[in-house]
Amino acid sequence: MTTTQLEPAAALSGLRASKPERVTIVVLSGDMDRVMAAFIIATGAAAMGMPVTMFFTFWGLNALRQPGAATSAKDWMRRMFGKLNRGGAGSLPLSRFNFGGLGAWMMKKVMAQNKMPGIPELIETAQDLGVRMIACTTTMGLLGVTKDTLVGGIDQLAGVSTYLNEARQGSVNLFI
Repeated sequence: MTTTQLEPAAALSGLRASKPERVTIVVLSGDMDRVMAAFIIATGAAAMGMPVTMFFTFWGLNALRQPGAATSAKDWMRRMFGKLNRGGAGSLPLSRFNFGGLGAWMMKKVMAQNKMPGIPELIETAQDLGVRMIACTTTMGLLGVTKDTLVGGIDQLAGVSTYLNEARQGSVNLFI
């Protein structure tokens, strides 16, 4: 190999070394298994000492809503979204084989038998490990979600520019 062939690789490794080991995760899905995967990755990275930011948008925001929280939206469409998406980490459906909630119930049962934490416990663990959780204000406005309907411990209500600022500072960016 010539020196010129090594230079791009050396430059690339220099770029990697300059980026901090930070993780950002966009949680778009409101499916139990996907939200669980996002929290398992987040808590694993935080346990390794990496700063982690999770940005919850669209259906992923349901994981941060209080169970059964009603919307205070004034128009009928946002009220309908609120009724259809009662939210709460414990009531998320499976992405596949949900069967009207039976699949999610079975998954929770198997998880409990294997002493695996559910999403509410993973949220608590993530908060204990210092994972930053940001709720998307645009989604909140679209779906009629208010701050008082979210669980406690949400670090920030913000838009996409806040997420992008976090993401460009990190070395691992995931979209779940």
